Parts: sequence; C-alpha cells; structure tokens
Amino acid sequence: MEKKLAEYKCNTNEAIQLKLVRFAEDLDNDSTTFNPEYSHQIFGDDETVFGYKGLKIILYYNAGNLSTLFRIEYASKVSENFDCVEADDVESKIREIIPPGFCTNTDDFISLLEKEVNFKPFGTLLHTYSVHNKEAGENITYEIYKADMTCTGFREYHERLQTFLMWFIETASFIDVDDERWNYFLVFEKYNKDGATLFATVGYMTVYNYYVYPDKTRPRVSQMLILPPFQGEGHGAQLFETVHRYYISSPVVLDITAEDPSENYVKLRDFVLVKLCQDLPCFSPDKLMQGFSQDMVTEAQQKLKINKQHARRVYEILRLRVTDMGDAEQSRGYRLDIKRRLIGPYKKKQRDLAKMRRCLRPEELTNQMNQIDISMQHEQLEESFQQLVSDYRRIIERLAQA
Repeated sequence: MEKKLAEYKCNTNEAIQLKLVRFAEDLDNDSTTFNPEYSHQIFGDDETVFGYKGLKIILYYNAGNLSTLFRIEYASKVSENFDCVEADDVESKIREIIPPGFCTNTDDFISLLEKEVNFKPFGTLLHTYSVHNKEAGENITYEIYKADMTCTGFREYHERLQTFLMWFIETASFIDVDDERWNYFLVFEKYNKDGATLFATVGYMTVYNYYVYPDKTRPRVSQMLILPPFQGEGHGAQLFETVHRYYISSPVVLDITAEDPSENYVKLRDFVLVKLCQDLPCFSPDKLMQGFSQDMVTEAQQKLKINKQHARRVYEILRLRVTDMGDAEQSRGYRLDIKRRLIGPYKKKQRDLAKMRRCLRPEELTNQMNQIDISMQHEQLEESFQQLVSDYRRIIERLAQA
C-alpha cells in the first residue's frame, strides 16, 4: 500500500507549468514553458502534493496584461479505496495567491489574448534601451517605467504580477500596496504582432521610501525579479541602474539600500555601482593605490547616493582592476588591505574570548576555546578572500564587455 501511495506523490516545482503567451500557438509550444524555482511557501518545505499521477498545474499569463489561465490536469487521482486517503486540495492553495478573475478554459483565455493590443505600460517612461537578439537577427527595444497605485488598472495588474515572486524568490511576501511610500518600476519589451506594437512584461522592482531624520529619505529595494524567459540578457542591470539614477536626481534621498539582498543581487549591485563610480576623480588609479579614503565615501554619497559600505566594495573591485597581482608587492598590499576588512568579525571573537578568560570557569572556557579555533579562522579568512577576488574578477570582466 505504501508503495502504491508513493506513486501519487508529485513534485510541485515540476508540476507547475508557467507560460507568458503572445500568440495562440504558444499554448502548445513546450519551449515557452518554464517551471518555478521554489514552491515551498504554498506547498510546504518538501514541495510536494499527494493524490495525483501526472499532475499539471497550469498557470499561463498573457504576456502584457498578465490575464491568467489556471487549470489543473492529471492522469489519475487517488480514490477512497486507499484507506480513505484524500488527495491534497491543490486548487485552493493556488487560489490563495492568484487574484480572482482568472480564466479556466482556453477559449476565454485566447479571447483575452486578442485584447492585448490595447495594453499599454503603466506610469512614466524613465529609460529606453535595446538588446540584440541573435535568433531574430535584430535589436529588441525595452522600456522602463515608474508606476504607482493611482495609475488606472495598475493595482489589478500588480496583483497578477506579484504571484511570480512566490515561485522565484525564496522568502517572498506580498507588500501592502495601500502604503503610498512604495514605488514600482517595470520593464517591458516592445514587439510586433500583425503590424501593431504590443508590450510584454519583462520584470519589476519595488522600492520603499524610509524616512531619515530630519528631512531625508532612504529608498530600500524590497523585491526585484526579471522573469525567467528574459534572464541573462542584462535587464537586471538596466533596471537597477535606471532606478538608481532616478533616485540620484532627488535632493531628499540620502542613499539607496536593499532589504536582505541575495548573492545574485549583491553581484548585480556591485557591477552597476562600479560602472557608475569608475569615472569619479576619487577612484582614479593613483588614489586607489593609496587605499580607501574618506574622499571616496563623501564623493560616492554626494554624487551617487552610495553608502559607505557599498563604496568600500566599489573601491576593492576598482583597486583589483589596477593592481598587478603578478607583482609581489602590489599583490601583498591588496591582500592585506582586503583582509584587514574581512578580519573584523574574527577580531570580535578574540575580544569576546578575552572577556571570557576573566569571567568563565576553566571548564567553561575550554568549551568556548574549542569553538574558536584560531587556525580554522585563518583558513576561513583565506577562503573568504579567494572567493571575493573570484567574484570581483567576474565583475571586472563584465565591465570590460559593457
């Protein structure tokens, strides 16, 4: 019986099928389908559902307005013959995150697809750029807009858009859209269909404007997502730079931060901020070789709204670019400079240990000493340094290609 029941267990990351539909024929084109990276927030940590064979959870979206087709298909479903075991209620779980008004049959969805010609981006156009598409052999145009909840139809559109967060951001949550301190930045692709220009949703970013006493704000990036069909094409960097430049122009903005940034976001931020800072006088090669300075902190903050922590990373990347790591003296100088920063947490542990020597009994001290292995710390420090240099080199390579 246990073996038979196991046959009705489905991985939800594989079962969920997502699609951004531009043409009716996309519905039957498997190459346009993509799957979630995560589904644990809806279906639990093991990301599985029970009760179905061949389960398909279909979530198709019109490419622009994101009108939704939701349907569940399966080859077979458990019956009460299995000791009164019931199948999981998949539909109710999906309904918790997708807004009402979705289609459940293909004909209705296609009729909405025909209305996509009327869809236009929300808000104010901030930036236009193009990316060369090798398959099409032409440049594709993209536009970035700033929107808010006063834009007609945007609230409903955002409700559909934010559902993607649950599938692609590990700790995603929906925001309070009634709070007017939120800003929304959206990326769209322009494409042609039957001689008309249409717009497809590419990705977006949400930013919350925190108050800083006495008269400043600190925008904090909360969510950023480029949809999977568009990833790896440079849209994240375009969106980040456009948003950053938008806030640079505001005299009330102190600096720009991010909420719990992922590793990929940090790498993207490093790339864009280095690109923006590399021509500032304080980051000239001769000044970089003199070490991190207050001038760098001041100029980065005043001209580009970059805080001290981020300015330090910019300095480290740009200094690596002008350092001859084959030269023993230059290499040693760079290594020591970076490790002086990295060693901060380890020095704190040593200070804590000194306090413990004064306060703890011998047996308690021995226990704590076992947790603070100095040789292990040196190994970890070297590993951190090598990983950092590897990450920095990739950013330098990308800058050379930009």
